[in-house]
Amino acid sequence: MSEAYIDPDRQAWEIFKSLPKDEPIQMLNLVKVKPLADYPADHPDHGKGLTGLDAYRAYGRTTAHIFARVGGRQVWAGKPQVMVTGPQSEAWDLAFIAEYPNSGAFIEMVRDPEYRELVKHRTAGVADSRLLRLAKVTPGEGFGE
Repeated sequence: MSEAYIDPDRQAWEIFKSLPKDEPIQMLNLVKVKPLADYPADHPDHGKGLTGLDAYRAYGRTTAHIFARVGGRQVWAGKPQVMVTGPQSEAWDLAFIAEYPNSGAFIEMVRDPEYRELVKHRTAGVADSRLLRLAKVTPGEGFGE
């Protein structure tokens, strides 16, 4: 992978905030973890030899109560196996969809002071990621409907 994405950029964040705020949203998460977590020197887990997956699981475990408090829930999870269409360099370790009652709930979560401290686990463990906001639609009978 030539360019890694860990956090949203300012332009994407502004677009996110400008979209409808009063409807449920789903967030598609694709995550590639580092072989070895990279915690800052002042973090309690620095130098413990944790894997990126260990760090990402710590992120999920320690922030679960904040995710639940804002009304978030995981609605789908899968284990990526092979990139059938697309660059093989974009191989993902984790894939899941999180649902929030509205975009304000997601914003509340990422702005929460405790979350901002705990997200250090995610930063330490993630090599690359994609986060795609989705609006719910009623599927048709065929693909793409």
